[in-house]
Amino acid sequence: MAKFRVRVSTGEGFGAGTWDKMSVSIVGTRGETPPLPLDHLGKEFNAGAEEDFEVTPPQDVGQVLLVRVHKAPPALSRALAPLARDAWFCRWLQLTPHGAAPLCFPCYQWLEGEGSLVLREGTAKFSWEDHHPTLQQHRREELQARRETYRWKTYLPGWPRCLDEETVKNLNLNIKYSVAKSTTFYLRGGSALAELKLKGLLDRKGLWKSLEEMRRVFNFRKTPAVEYVFEHWQEDAFFAYQFLNGLNPVLIRRCHHLPKNFPVTDAMVAPVLGPGTSLQAELEKGSLFLVDHSLLAGVHTNVINGRPQFSTAPMTLLYQRPGRGPLLPLAIQLSQTPGANSPIFLPSDDKWDWLLAKTWVRNAEFSIHEALTHLLQAHLVPEVFALATLRQLPHCHPLFKLLIPHTRYTLHINTLARERLIAPGEVVDRSTGLGIGGFSELIQKNMEQLNYSALCLPDDIRARGVGDIPDYYYRDDGMQIWGAVECFVSEMISIYYPSDESVRDDSELQAWVWEIFSEGFLGRESSGLPSTLGTREALIQYVTMVIFNCSAKHSAVSAGQFDFSAWMPNLPPSMQLPPPTSKGQASLEGFLATLPPVNATCDVVIALWLLSKEPGDRRPLGTYPDEHFTEEAPRRSIAAFQSRLAEISRDIQERNRSLALPYPYLDPPLIENSVSI
Repeated sequence: MAKFRVRVSTGEGFGAGTWDKMSVSIVGTRGETPPLPLDHLGKEFNAGAEEDFEVTPPQDVGQVLLVRVHKAPPALSRALAPLARDAWFCRWLQLTPHGAAPLCFPCYQWLEGEGSLVLREGTAKFSWEDHHPTLQQHRREELQARRETYRWKTYLPGWPRCLDEETVKNLNLNIKYSVAKSTTFYLRGGSALAELKLKGLLDRKGLWKSLEEMRRVFNFRKTPAVEYVFEHWQEDAFFAYQFLNGLNPVLIRRCHHLPKNFPVTDAMVAPVLGPGTSLQAELEKGSLFLVDHSLLAGVHTNVINGRPQFSTAPMTLLYQRPGRGPLLPLAIQLSQTPGANSPIFLPSDDKWDWLLAKTWVRNAEFSIHEALTHLLQAHLVPEVFALATLRQLPHCHPLFKLLIPHTRYTLHINTLARERLIAPGEVVDRSTGLGIGGFSELIQKNMEQLNYSALCLPDDIRARGVGDIPDYYYRDDGMQIWGAVECFVSEMISIYYPSDESVRDDSELQAWVWEIFSEGFLGRESSGLPSTLGTREALIQYVTMVIFNCSAKHSAVSAGQFDFSAWMPNLPPSMQLPPPTSKGQASLEGFLATLPPVNATCDVVIALWLLSKEPGDRRPLGTYPDEHFTEEAPRRSIAAFQSRLAEISRDIQERNRSLALPYPYLDPPLIENSVSI
C-alpha cells in the first residue's frame, strides 16, 4: 500500500510535550485506517519539536477527509495510575500522500489524558461546501461537543450571560492561561501584596494622615505617568484632559443645550469664558461639552470597615478654548437635582471647595469606569463574543479562524474575576464605594441603554459630537486602528463571501449573531444590535466591532488603570463623607477624611496594578502565530494588516515624543489581541 509521510508540530510552551503514545487514523472517502503508530526510537513529541513519521495504511482510503490523532498513556503509566493526566499541545499536522502535495491540518489545541483530536484540512469551508456525509457529521459533532463543554449561565440578573464555570481550576485547557502567564500573574500580585503587608497598610483601617504619607507609600511602583499625575492632579486642565485621554474617554459629549436640571448662568462662568461671549453663544459655537454621570443617581452604596460610603451623580460642564487652547471645567453640580443643597461649584470658588467637587467627579469616574466601561463593555461583552464563537462556529469556518485569536484567555480572566475580584467579600465588594451590589445596579441600568452604536467607534464619536475636539488621542488613535481592522476584515470577508446572499445563507454565522444578541444583549431589540446579518457590509461592520472591542477598546480603558489611580486622590474608589451641600466648609482635614481608608486604598491599588499589565505570554494586535488560515489570500491580508499597524505605531510614537504625557494605550504593539487581563 502507498505510504504517507506525517509531520507533527508540538507547541513550545511549558508542558506542551507528552510522554504518551501517539497514533493517527486517516479518514477518506473509502473508509478509515486503524490507528497507525507515530513512533521512533527514543522520546517523541517534546515541546517545540517538529517530527516526521512514515505510516503505511493497510487499505486505500481514497481522498483524505479527516485525520484522527490518538493519544494513550504507555502501559507502564497505566499500571502506575498517575494522579495527573498528561497533556499535549498540537500546533498542526501535515500529511503527505505518496507522490502528492502535502495537506496541512491546523490544530492549536490541547489534548488532555487519553483521547483523540479530529482534524480537517486547513482550507476554510462553509457548511454548504461539505458535500461528503463524513464531513457534515464531523461538523455537527464538533459543535455539539463544544456546546456541551462551554455552557451559558446567568451570573446576576440583568447582566450579559457568561461561561458556566465557578473556578479557573475547572476550565478546559484550551481556554486556560498558560503556565507561564499564570505564574507571572500570581508572582506580580504576591510581590505587591507582600510589600504593602510588610508596611502594615493592608490592615490599617483609619484615615490617611496626610497627602505626603500617601505619596511616600506609593513610591513602590512608580511610572512616568504616575509621576505626571501626582504633579498635575489638582490642575483644571488635567482634570478636563482625563475625559479625553484618561481611563474613561467615552462619556464626554458636545453640549448644544444645557440640561434643565443644570442651571448654570453667564455670571458663574464669565471668569473662564472671558469678555465678549456668553453661554448661549458658546453653546451655538459648539465649544461646550458635558459629562453626565446620571447613571449613578439612586445607586446603593457600600459599607467599608463598618462605615457607610457615599456616592454622587454629578454633571460637569467643560469649555474648549479657541485656537487649540486646553479643555477646561466651567461648572460642577454634584447631583441631578438642583437647589439650595446642591450648589454649582466653580473654578472661582475656594481652593478646597473646588478641589473637593472635582474629586467627587473623579470618584464618579472610578465607579462608571470600573463597573461599565471596563467590566461590562470591555470584559463581559467580549466574553459573549468568545463564548458564542466557540459554540456556533466550527474550526474550519473562516470566521472562526479570523476571530479565535481575539478570544484568547478571555474566558479565563473573566472566570478569575468572578472568582477573585467581583465575588462577595472580594476586592470590589470590600473596598469600593459601591460594592458588588452597586456595580450590579449600574450594569443592570446600563444594559437597558447600551446600544450597537456605542460599540462602533465611528458611530460613537459622531453620536457624542466629538469628532473635532483637539488633542483627543483616544479618538485619533482609535479611529486609525478601527480603519485598519475594518480594511483587514473587509478583505477577509471578500475572500470568502462572494455576495450578500452568501451572508444570509450562512446558517452558522446567523446562529452566532443570534446567540450574541439573545445571550449577551438578552434579546433586547432596543439595543440596535443585529439579531441577523443580511449583507457583506453589515458583516464587515459587525466583525470589525467584535475585534476592536476585544483588543483596542479594552487596552484603552484598562492599560492605564494603575497610571491614573496609583495617586489615589486622582481616582478615589470610595468616599467616606457625604458630598458638600454648601460652599465654604471644605478644608484639607475634611478632604482627607472624605478619601477612602488606608486598607481599602491599598486593596484597590494592588488590584489595578495587577490588572494594568499583561503578565507575559503576549500576542499583540495583528500577531497570529497560530496559523489557522492555510490559503495564500488570507495570509496576504494578514501581512497587509500587520504593515498598516506598524505604520500607525510609528505615527503614534512620533507624536508621543512631543507630549508631556504620552498616550501609549492604543499603540498597536501594546494592544493585546484579546481581553486577557
